[in-house]
Amino acid sequence: MRTILTAATVWFATILLAPIAVAARMLGLDEEQYGIAQWCMRTWAKSMCMAAGVKVVVHNPERILTARGAVYASNHVSWFDVFAIASVLPRYTFIAKSELRKLPIFGYGAEAAGVVFLARDNRKAAFESYQGAAKEVTAGKNVVVFPEGTRGRDYSLRPFKKGPFVLAIAAQAPVVPVLVYGAREVMPKGSMRVRSNTVHVHFLEPVETTGFTYDRRHQLMRVVWGRIEECLRNEYGIGTSEHPIAESSGEQIA
Repeated sequence: MRTILTAATVWFATILLAPIAVAARMLGLDEEQYGIAQWCMRTWAKSMCMAAGVKVVVHNPERILTARGAVYASNHVSWFDVFAIASVLPRYTFIAKSELRKLPIFGYGAEAAGVVFLARDNRKAAFESYQGAAKEVTAGKNVVVFPEGTRGRDYSLRPFKKGPFVLAIAAQAPVVPVLVYGAREVMPKGSMRVRSNTVHVHFLEPVETTGFTYDRRHQLMRVVWGRIEECLRNEYGIGTSEHPIAESSGEQIA
């Protein structure tokens, strides 16, 4: 039942909200004043959570930075990681794989709402996308990234890719590590079935990047990875045999 209800909600919410976001963008409405696109994104995410029977519990909300833009780096095991974060974070956008832009209606709405699409197989285009995202952060918007690159099949934290951290250094913006736990039980990778569950969103101690240069990207990656891994181990007893940076993919940007 939850699966059917969630699928119907995806369809109806996208049909309703995507054109509103597109119209607001075309009319040039001031995002700071009206926040129409942000309202569309947050309403869409909250609708998904409600339909799926997901209760989102936020830990340490005081670590959500409201005075300036930041990069929020989260683990990733389910599409409901996205919905949970999007339902609670103020003034944000996401970095998403370019394939999602091709989805009918959704792609246009997401682009109008400011989602940054990343061509992961094109190094030059990916860097340009991150440069655009850095400008958004500098202007005060929060950017959500999933530095593992794709969804995992379990909660064990996987190596990070450098792109999101290059973005943070370029913007001289803090990185807020985020751990989402419980979303895998709602909808794991490879499954279309949806089950209700409580999803915990942990906002961890921000990592400042002021004064950091490109050469310190790996140091930043290790610190952020370590804070998420530590929370995962301490709160849920889940360890990992992985390392923050994979030798074979440490220089991949997406």
